[in-house]
Amino acid sequence: MSNPFENDESSYLVLRNEEGQYSLWPGFADVPQGWEAVFGPQLRQACLDHVNENWTDMRPKSLIEAMGA
Repeated sequence: MSNPFENDESSYLVLRNEEGQYSLWPGFADVPQGWEAVFGPQLRQACLDHVNENWTDMRPKSLIEAMGA
C-alpha cells in the first residue's frame, strides 16, 4: 500500500488548526476535529505551494501572542 501523503497525482486539502498550524491531508479522508480545510481539493504540489506561501511563521499562535509579537 502506498503512502496517501506522498502521491503527487492524488487530491489533497490544506488544513489549519486554531494555533495557525497547517497540514496536508488526503482529499478522501474526513477532516479531523479541531482542523478546518482552508485550500483544496487540489493536487499535492498546489497544496504544498499554498502552505509555503501562507505558513510563514512556524510558531503556534499561542506562542506568538505570549511573546508579544
